[in-house]
Amino acid sequence: MPTAQTSRTISFRIAEEKVAALDSIAKTMDRDRSYLLNEAVENYLAEQQQFAALVEEGLEASRQGKLIEDEDVLSLIDSWSSETKEKTESTVLEKA
Repeated sequence: MPTAQTSRTISFRIAEEKVAALDSIAKTMDRDRSYLLNEAVENYLAEQQQFAALVEEGLEASRQGKLIEDEDVLSLIDSWSSETKEKTESTVLEKA
């Protein structure tokens, strides 16, 4: 049986238009504001933890001397650029 999580009430300032947008989404989803905020915080924390883990992984690789040459990085970036351009051109041609 899963253990119950304790929760704590916090408060913070947020622009009124963001509250209105949040409430609109909550109504559409038939959820309350707290549910959406908890989901947002959970997603944010997961992303930040993943980012921190990747940074630590990169730092550890650096400490071990596992580095990538500048030219190799630039080639990789160029290949991504080329792939994106090709996909964009392909999509435009398909829609034409």
